[in-house]
Amino acid sequence: MKPAVLTADATRMETVRVWDPLVRIFHWSLVVAFFGAYALGDDGGQLHQALGYTVLGLVAFRLVWGLIGSRHARFASFVPSPRRLVGYLKDVARHREARYLGHNPAGAAMIVALLLSLIATGSTGWLLTTDAFWGSEVLADAHEALANGTLFLVGLHVAGVVFSSLRHRENLVRAMFTGRKRAD
Repeated sequence: MKPAVLTADATRMETVRVWDPLVRIFHWSLVVAFFGAYALGDDGGQLHQALGYTVLGLVAFRLVWGLIGSRHARFASFVPSPRRLVGYLKDVARHREARYLGHNPAGAAMIVALLLSLIATGSTGWLLTTDAFWGSEVLADAHEALANGTLFLVGLHVAGVVFSSLRHRENLVRAMFTGRKRAD
């Protein structure tokens, strides 16, 4: 008996497009810009600032795309109510959570938290360049704490991606490159 060989067409029929190219470009550009700014820190000068402004610009794009973008990019399709989020987390604890084609409620809540954290981090960074807040230790400390908090959220996000990938036997990192997920 011959082994089954999947052609490119057969593989494509078993998957469905979830993440459009703009969502994927946004995601990976944000990764590079945030980690670049974080790695440079205060000593990064103008490059740190440029990367920070890039992060804010990317987040602004994502907010617009969350309103007018493709189905799975729209906030209306994935931002959960608190009740739905709690129910999902209870289902996770019971090992019976549903698989979502787009963001699951925990992932959606993390996206909202990350976007808010990035806005706060970038805004405090920008304020530090203004005459009113130039040299403010309090604001500089807040900016640093927000950047560290964002990094913590990123760690939780990555842990959630690994957890969901293992639990549902699906490579979510690959899906953020290809835009495709298993159809079933």
